[in-house]
Amino acid sequence: MTAKECILGRRSIRRFSDTPVDHELLSGIVETASLAPSWKNTQIVRYLALEGALKDRIAAECTTAFPNNGKIIENAPMLIAVTVIKNRCGYERDGSFTTPRKDTWQMFDAGVASQTFCLAAHEAGLGSVIIGIFDREKAEAILEIPQDRELVTLIPIGYPAEEPAAPKRKSVTELLTFRQ
Repeated sequence: MTAKECILGRRSIRRFSDTPVDHELLSGIVETASLAPSWKNTQIVRYLALEGALKDRIAAECTTAFPNNGKIIENAPMLIAVTVIKNRCGYERDGSFTTPRKDTWQMFDAGVASQTFCLAAHEAGLGSVIIGIFDREKAEAILEIPQDRELVTLIPIGYPAEEPAAPKRKSVTELLTFRQ
């Protein structure tokens, strides 16, 4: 599968089969995702793989703002909690900010790593969806996320039980502007 084929074929999957995700397969996906670029190669993204009761607790207690996300998480055999180590991206060694964007680079790094993770999962035959609507503080407490980290997103993962069509995309003429 070429990179383009992987990008063209990957879809957000919200329904999964009951087949568990093999831990060794997941380790390979994370190994591939670890190659995602990061701010000054800080490699701040960390993954927690949740199964069983803990996964279901996150689904039940942390998705009340958008209950459909809880159903997606319940249906998935595994949930990946993507965290970042805080206060590393956007900083110089002396603690000052490198750019006016200050420390928001950590979200960029988490996004790049999450997309790389999802593409690697797709190549391995797994489906995933990146979830952003959840009670972060409650989830961090349940998962006992250390103070030096922040939970950024949740990614349900498993073998797809659906084949959604590609959503309509904007044309290149809407997306691209050339200037001289």
